Amino acid sequence: MARAILIILDGVGVGRAPDAAAYGDEGSDTLGNLARHLGGLALPTLGSLGLGNLHAIDGVPAVERPRASHGRLRERSAGKDSTTGHWELMGLITERPFPTYPDGFPPDVMADFAGATGRGWLGNVAASGTEIIQDLGDEHVRTGRWIVYTSADSVFQIAAHEEVVPLDELYAACEAARAILRPPHEVSRVIARPFVGRDGRYERTTNRRDFSVEPGPDLLLNRLREGGARVEAIGKIVDLYAGHGIDGSVKSRNNAEGMRLVEERYPQLPDPGLLMVNLVDFDVLWGHRNDPEGMAAGLRAFDDWLAGFLPRLEPGDMLFITADHGNDPTTPSTDHSREEVPLLVAVGGRDRGGDLGLRTTFADLGATIGELLGARSAAGTSFLASLRAPEDRP
Repeated sequence: MARAILIILDGVGVGRAPDAAAYGDEGSDTLGNLARHLGGLALPTLGSLGLGNLHAIDGVPAVERPRASHGRLRERSAGKDSTTGHWELMGLITERPFPTYPDGFPPDVMADFAGATGRGWLGNVAASGTEIIQDLGDEHVRTGRWIVYTSADSVFQIAAHEEVVPLDELYAACEAARAILRPPHEVSRVIARPFVGRDGRYERTTNRRDFSVEPGPDLLLNRLREGGARVEAIGKIVDLYAGHGIDGSVKSRNNAEGMRLVEERYPQLPDPGLLMVNLVDFDVLWGHRNDPEGMAAGLRAFDDWLAGFLPRLEPGDMLFITADHGNDPTTPSTDHSREEVPLLVAVGGRDRGGDLGLRTTFADLGATIGELLGARSAAGTSFLASLRAPEDRP
């Protein structure tokens, strides 16, 4: 038994998905395109772990002796949403995609939502969240009607000004929408999008909440708990799994807070135990807003933090770094992109790793964590043996 830390760099993909064109994402390559766009990236810590060995990234060369095991994960699930990505990491393959609504939601859904919440609505279109609150914010403030919108992902998003609609009422409206959106309209997430400001100058706050569809019983997190391992979550992890299989959770407002909480909670994690964190800024602040400079700065900040954290890993504990999908800030699209994702695994007390190659499902990561912590994943093939030194192998 040991402990595992899973850090998900939300939206940080590495291109190469063979079915990217089917999702409108041909040519998307979050890390590769970002590095080319900026004339190179300086990520010495990630580079030393083997990031440049798994993908061509200008400024991050391959190294002869990577300090971590390294590879790529390819998604098997149908979709490119946070829910499908996170679920597959924990052993659940989504065979049929969640429904999307590029032309807005059907009239009966909107009528039921208005009736359940006692407010009218504005929008009901596919839109950028930062743009639609500028376009409709004044009317929302004047009328109190919800701003409802979606995206290329399977989401029902509800925006409301915090001084017009109390947060508790917004969250209750999301719960009402979650109850209404059943098959065939069972979107993967209902998302609360509170904002503040005035006179056409509005900005979203950190009080977002996600209301995910319920995962199936074979979720690895459930099996870990049943086997005696403790599961701790930081950030929006708890929302994406609808609370299933999670013993304790703490919210984080940004990447910096998420990284600080990892430092704070890791020493308290029991053996066996899993600590999961989603660093959301890569996706929310920089990928969705087509901000390559911001994403590069965020990667450098993570790289600096990682340099200080790695020496704290206790012998035998494992740190897994990956992503849930891509979100290339250099393309015209502001949506998630169908990409393979990086896989880096550092083991406490070791300074060398091997090539894990291409793993054909995200679930291989979950299967590995499951074997490490004493549970069997419903999908995927463990690569735990490749992470152990010869003297540690059964």
